[in-house]
Amino acid sequence: MSSTFTIDDSNNITAYSSAEEASQGDAASLVHFNSQATLAKVSTDWPLSRFVEIWNGIPGQTPVKKFQDRKKAVARVWSAIQPLAGNGQPEEAAAAKPVLPRQAGKPTKKGKAARKGTGRQAGDKASVRSNKKAQVIAMMKRAKGATLAEIMEATGWQKHTVRGFVSILGSKGGQSIESSKNAAGERTYQIGK
Repeated sequence: MSSTFTIDDSNNITAYSSAEEASQGDAASLVHFNSQATLAKVSTDWPLSRFVEIWNGIPGQTPVKKFQDRKKAVARVWSAIQPLAGNGQPEEAAAAKPVLPRQAGKPTKKGKAARKGTGRQAGDKASVRSNKKAQVIAMMKRAKGATLAEIMEATGWQKHTVRGFVSILGSKGGQSIESSKNAAGERTYQIGK
C-alpha cells in the first residue's frame, strides 16, 4: 500500500498510510499526492521558490537558494520526503508524520553570495551607501568642514576609502572641495561655496 502525502499553504507536509486516512478531516487548502508524477502534476502552478521553501524546511537537508528546473525540484523533494512514509516501519509509526518548515525567526547560515549582498540586498546596500554619501556631504558643508577622523567615525570607512570618496566627489560629483591640514596635522575637507 503506497503512502499519501498532503501539503498545506504553509508548506507543511504530512505522510499518511492511505488516501482514505489523508482525506479524513480534509481541509480545502490541502494538496494530496502519492507519487512523484502526481507531485509534478499538482505543482505545475507553483513557483520554483516554493520548492526552495519546501526543501529548506525539510530537516536534515542542506539548504538551497534555487533549483535548476522544476523536474529536479520535484524529484529531490519527493526523494527527501520518502522517510516520512515509514519505509520499513510499522504503519502506526508512519501515520501522520508532519514536516514542519523552519521557524521564521531561526537564523540560517548564509552563503558567500548572500553575505556579499546579491539580489534585493544589493539595493539595500545602495541605499546605505547613498545615505553615507549624503551624510559625508552634509558634514563637509559645515562651516569648519569635516576632519578625516570624523568622516571615518561617522561612516566606518578606512582612510583610503574616505580619500577616494572625496576625490571622486570632487572630480565626478561636481563639488568644489577644499582640503587643508590644521596645526595638529589633521586633514580637513570642506565643500566650497
